[in-house]
Amino acid sequence: MTVSSAPAAAAAAPVADSPTHLFEQQRLRAPVLRRESAEERAGRIRRLGQWIEQNRRAIEEALYADFRKPPAETDVTEIWSSQVEIKHTLSHLKQWIKPRRVGTPLSLMGTTAWVHHEPKGVCLIIAPWNYPFYLAIDPLVSALAAGNCCIIKPSEMTPAVAALLSRMARELFDPAEVVVVEGDKDVATALLQLPFDHIFFTGSPAIGKVVMRAAAEHLTSVTLELGGKSPVLVDATANLRDAAEKIVWGKFINAGQTCVAPDYVLVQESVQEQFVAEVRRAVGRLYDPAGEGVINSQSYARIVNKHHFARVSGLLEDAQRAGAHVVLGGIVDGSQCFIEPTLLLDAAPDSRVMQEEIFGPLLPIQPFKTLMQAADFVNDRPKPLALYLFTQSAENQRYLLQNVAAGGCCINETILHLAHPDLPFGGVGNSGMGKAHGHYGFLAFSNEKAVLKQRTGRTGIKFMYPPYTPKVQKMVDWLMRLF
Repeated sequence: MTVSSAPAAAAAAPVADSPTHLFEQQRLRAPVLRRESAEERAGRIRRLGQWIEQNRRAIEEALYADFRKPPAETDVTEIWSSQVEIKHTLSHLKQWIKPRRVGTPLSLMGTTAWVHHEPKGVCLIIAPWNYPFYLAIDPLVSALAAGNCCIIKPSEMTPAVAALLSRMARELFDPAEVVVVEGDKDVATALLQLPFDHIFFTGSPAIGKVVMRAAAEHLTSVTLELGGKSPVLVDATANLRDAAEKIVWGKFINAGQTCVAPDYVLVQESVQEQFVAEVRRAVGRLYDPAGEGVINSQSYARIVNKHHFARVSGLLEDAQRAGAHVVLGGIVDGSQCFIEPTLLLDAAPDSRVMQEEIFGPLLPIQPFKTLMQAADFVNDRPKPLALYLFTQSAENQRYLLQNVAAGGCCINETILHLAHPDLPFGGVGNSGMGKAHGHYGFLAFSNEKAVLKQRTGRTGIKFMYPPYTPKVQKMVDWLMRLF
């Protein structure tokens, strides 16, 4: 006798802890979370903040293990920034959740209306490797504030942080509410095949296109935090010492592996020589004050892995072959994925270092004569994630803000707009879509439901119901003239 096979439905059932199984668990739990109060949501976020505070050393150790990130740098860019987002959200959550009343136009007199914020449901957060802790936590806080369930996919390039995030989720959350799924691109592909209600992706424009194509299959909304070549413009009126120090900090923090790092500098040619000298001095003050070489500095991170080391060192070699001159740095050491802070002059516009996002510690410096010329140089390229202006001229500031598009901008500063909880963060065009942080992050994970309430048995437009008699047409004509 032949034993009958199991029913087809049972054979196709998702394996426990598979992406499909975890997704189905969360889809069943999502209706429960959408009914929770602001205080219940705040409780999860508060516990997350406490866990981060209690595990500060573990976070520092994980980042150091993945790419020798200095503990102080981890404290500022991964831990403090996460706690700022948590505290800001806790301070404003009740106000954000509250229905937002809107006015009533004269044509709809008698009605009331408001915007009701409801969670989107089950959300996927795909975090990158360059700030692997903060860029997983920041969107998670927004998603929890909005009342969603979340699956987090950390980068496989930072395995120590991925393991830490997985432990954090197990200790804090029911997997039907928040879970971390570790794995490579095959795991990410499997997740992207599921019908999430929202996807929050941080990464490169190339992979952002893959995510958007997958989301389109389910008409899933997306927030894409991408990158691009963020320019710095330094005019002749700038305080050059101050500008150089801020640019050096913004460029070489995390060894240049920052989505909003200055990618290249356009400096007015009349002050170029002085500016380069100030940059050289600033690198020495920040990363080699004892004159022992940046490679011996405890304040400088490493490239994340051999693959990215080869990519960035390849950009340097290509730039030099195309005629670029190294005026500072240039030392590389593949045994420890080290690339020295490097300044490049005369990089060819068609060289890879001027065409691709660098994402490493190479800084091309190009001269310009007029602001129009500098603005045209930037605008001839895809819209950047960030724009940095160093000027003491209000007129030049106005001109550049009006004529150069970018996701965000700092004037006489770098990167810090990212840390302001009341500012939207995100790109435009090639550098991304959607906004994050604070209230903007809450809205990204929320559906803003329009609600209009009419008095029972009454409406102001019944006089326009069919049949469309001459009298009705006369009332319509009156309405058209009035409004």
